Formats: sequence, structure tokens, C-alpha cells
Amino acid sequence: MKDLIGLAIQDYYNDNFTEEIYTETSISEEDILPVSYLFREYDEMPVLEQKALQLARGTVLDIGCGAGSHSLYLQNKKKVDVTALDISEGAIEVCKNRGVEKTVHGNVFQLKNEEYDTVLLLMNGTGIFERYKEVPNKLKHLKSLLKKDGQILIDSSDIIYMFDEDEDGGKWIPMDGDYYGELSYTLKYKGQTETTSWLYLDFDTLQTLAEMAGLTCELIAEGDHYDYLARLY
Repeated sequence: MKDLIGLAIQDYYNDNFTEEIYTETSISEEDILPVSYLFREYDEMPVLEQKALQLARGTVLDIGCGAGSHSLYLQNKKKVDVTALDISEGAIEVCKNRGVEKTVHGNVFQLKNEEYDTVLLLMNGTGIFERYKEVPNKLKHLKSLLKKDGQILIDSSDIIYMFDEDEDGGKWIPMDGDYYGELSYTLKYKGQTETTSWLYLDFDTLQTLAEMAGLTCELIAEGDHYDYLARLY
């Protein structure tokens, strides 16, 4: 892994910002991800993210913490015991420099012997599952990180709207994968590229896969563009 997201976060934090991050998926054209967005304050966050932060309680694990915006809000405003975790070494370094007190550099699916009241997965949290077939087992692992009465707060989007319709209103969906939300995701920064697998899940599918992992899944809120926040327990 080149850790391009970590490089971009470090550049922005260290006043070495010269260009934005560009993203592209297997079903969409190139788009811009402003690096500044990763440093947003609570008032700049989407409503679903704000709702998730309001619901976070007890000890919190912020998975895929990025530059630490969610963790800093929980730590400094809600006075919550939060641990920021990211696979990006650069991101974790910036989190520390920004004042996040508890950080973990690593893959959450290798995390053991830890328990939390709230596991937080935001900015399309289902993305870290990568593959549709892997979701039940990965949810079981997240379940193992929960204390009694613990919760997983996760957001995603139903990207069915991105596919073309036929004249009968049906969708033209390619059949080269197990699920239409299973994509390849390419990140570009300063002339380098990094491609990973990324997964978007509609709520009904997430609910079904959660049940397979022994979890109850409830819909907390829906956004304006096929996005939603769910609670698993």
C-alpha cells in the first residue's frame, strides 16, 4: 500500500498542500475529494454523520478515522473515551499531532482482545468489507469487539441509481460480481495511483447479512441521496 490518503492528509496538515485527491470507481468517472473535507468540523459534516456522533456512547472505536475529525469531536466536545484506528500510518500520525489521545495504526480485522460500547464506521463504513461474500464474517469480527449492549453505527448508500434503466424501468446491472455495490476504487494523488476493493450496501442487504452474523440491524436515518445510517447490535 502506498498510503496516498495518509500522504495527502500529512501534506495538508503540514501546509504542504498543492493539489486535491482524485477518485474514480469501476462505474464512475474521475471526481475530486477535497483534502480539506477530511479536516471538517462538526457543523460541516453531513446530517447522518452528526446523528451517528450524537448516538455514540461509552468507549468508542472510530474505524477509518482519517484525519481524526470524528474522534476529536467525541473526545473534546462529548468527552467520550474514543480510540481512533486507521490502516494509514500517515493519517494516524496526523491524528496524534492534532491531539487525539488514543490511536491505533492497523487493520481492525486483526484487532483482538478489545471491547467497545460503540464501533463507528462512517464515510461509507461498509466500504471496508470490500467484498459482498466477506461481510458476514467481518461483521462477526466487529461483533466480537462489542461490550454487552454494544452497538455498531455504520453508514452506506444504495448505488442502484447509478445504473441505467431500460424502457420497462428495470436496471442494467453488470453480472461480473456478486453484488452491484462491489466496486474497484482508485485514488490518485501527486501522480500516483492506488486501487482497492470497495463495497456499498443497500440497507435491506446489510440487514440480511447482519442477521447471518447474529446481529440485529435497524435503520436510524436516511439521507437525501440513497444514503442511510444504521445501528447494529
